[in-house]
Amino acid sequence: MNRLIPLASPDDPRIDAYRVIKERDLVGRGGRFILEGRTVLDVALSPRNRFALESLLIAESRAQALAPLLAQAPEGVPIYTASQAILDGITGFHIHRGLLGVGLRGEEPGAAELLARLPEEALVVVPLGITNHDNVGGIMRNAAAFGADAALFDFASCDPLYRKAIRVSVGGSLIVPFAREGMAHELIDLLAAQGFELLALSPAGASELSTLARPRRAALLLGAEGPGLAPDIMARTSTLRIAMKGDFDSLNVATTSGIALHALMKPTP
Repeated sequence: MNRLIPLASPDDPRIDAYRVIKERDLVGRGGRFILEGRTVLDVALSPRNRFALESLLIAESRAQALAPLLAQAPEGVPIYTASQAILDGITGFHIHRGLLGVGLRGEEPGAAELLARLPEEALVVVPLGITNHDNVGGIMRNAAAFGADAALFDFASCDPLYRKAIRVSVGGSLIVPFAREGMAHELIDLLAAQGFELLALSPAGASELSTLARPRRAALLLGAEGPGLAPDIMARTSTLRIAMKGDFDSLNVATTSGIALHALMKPTP
C-alpha cells in the first residue's frame, strides 16, 4: 500500500497520542480514544462506526496481511507502520496484536438529546455504577448484538470508550449510541419523562423475566455485581429476576444483560 508511513523512531512526534495509552488510555484527553486489535478495526473501518479515525499504527510485519482491510481507511487518515521494537517503545509495553488506532469522540449528545432521537418503539440499556471495564464492554457487545437503540451510563460507571472496554465489546462501543452523565435518579427521571418503562434486574425481582410482555419503550437497568441496584432505585421500577436452577442466584452482570436484552429484542421484520 502506498499510503503506509514507516516510522524510524519511537520518538516521532506524529504518533504522540499512542505514548499515553499506558496511562489509563486517552479518554478525556483532547477528545481521543484508543482502538486495539483486528476485530475492533473491522468495526472501526465499517459504516457502522459512529466515530472518526485520526490515525492507525500497525506492526510492519502485519501490513501485507491487513492490506485489504486498511484499504478501507478513509482518505486523509495516516497509517503508520513500525517494527515491533519501535512499536513497543512507543507504547511502553508489548503490543502483541500489532494494531492500534486513535479515534475521535467528536460532538456527543447528552442523555436528553439521545433519548429524544429514539424511535417510538425503543430499547435502552442503563448500566448504573458499573466500574469494571470488562463488564461495560460485555454490556455494549450485547447491546449491539441484540439491537439496543442506546445505552445510558451514570458518571459512576466507567467510560465505554476505554481501550479495554472497546476491546471486550468487539467494537460494540463504536456502534451503539450512548451517553454518560449525571446520577442514577437523574437518568431515571429522563427515561420516565420519555415514556420508558423502567425494568430492573435483580435476584430478588418480583417477576420472572420470561413472563414479561415487551413494553413499547423499555429501559433495562443494571447494577454492579455485589451491591446491585440501590433499594431507592428498585422502588421506582418493575423488578425482574432470571430463573436459575436450585438456590443459585448469581450471574455476571454482562451475562445478565445478554439474557435480558435477548428477551427484549425487537422482532426481526
